[in-house]
Amino acid sequence: MNNDIRHDGARRVGQVKEVTSLANPIVKDIKALSQKKTRDETRSFIAEGLKLVIDALDLGWTIKTLVYSKAAKGKPVIEKTAARTIAAGGLVLEVSEKVMSAITRRDNPQMVAGVFEQRWMPLKTISPVSGQTWIALDRVRDPGNLGTIIRTADASGASGIILVGDCTDPFSMETVRATMGSVFAVPVVKATVAEFLAWKRAAGVNIVATHLAGAVDYRTIDYRSRPVVLLMGNEQSGLPDELASAADSLARIPQSGMADSLNLAVATGVMLFEARRHLLSLGDHA
Repeated sequence: MNNDIRHDGARRVGQVKEVTSLANPIVKDIKALSQKKTRDETRSFIAEGLKLVIDALDLGWTIKTLVYSKAAKGKPVIEKTAARTIAAGGLVLEVSEKVMSAITRRDNPQMVAGVFEQRWMPLKTISPVSGQTWIALDRVRDPGNLGTIIRTADASGASGIILVGDCTDPFSMETVRATMGSVFAVPVVKATVAEFLAWKRAAGVNIVATHLAGAVDYRTIDYRSRPVVLLMGNEQSGLPDELASAADSLARIPQSGMADSLNLAVATGVMLFEARRHLLSLGDHA
């Protein structure tokens, strides 16, 4: 076997590149994906874990680089995933645990990570039909909330998520971790407020917004006659008047106790599964 010995802590073995140095330029490029600016410029992001990588490949996502630690070397499933990556035109790196820790920013990293091409759905291509539920999030800022909402959207059968205004990045490492792989299954859209409102008028959707001033119990709303968009406000300030006034219903989730509000991800989950309950009920009577 003809090994290519390099001066940057890398050695090529067949089609797999062994990397042990943090100074390796490829490692530096992958580490830089922790910054939104780099993710935006390269339209790339990192996903950790073998299951997530395999799920993404199965769903047709474009893999740029597969990284696995030396401890995973020789495992049949790793070799098969490496072969799929190479066949797709991606790079395969076998790295030391030190390098894997640096890439994932974890002391006890998973043995596999993948660098994937971002995928955004254009707002203009969305034409909701009856029975669909979409989520629109206004200026969601917390990566954990967004990741949990993406995961819950997947579990509840929602059709996708529209990020309105200045939202946290769905492809940040923190958000991707919180999705537990659902980032690969749920379409994500980004739009300005003006774009979202123009789309709402043209799409003929039923906008159901949660609001502190909501007068309608969320359980009594008709989620079945038209495709629904659940509009959820910013964690701190809620929905601005411009968006609240565009809603067809301002809903409230009755609460007891001392808490004056619900966590955004929890509230979104409550709304999603209520909409799903109504749609399942419709199927029972079909």
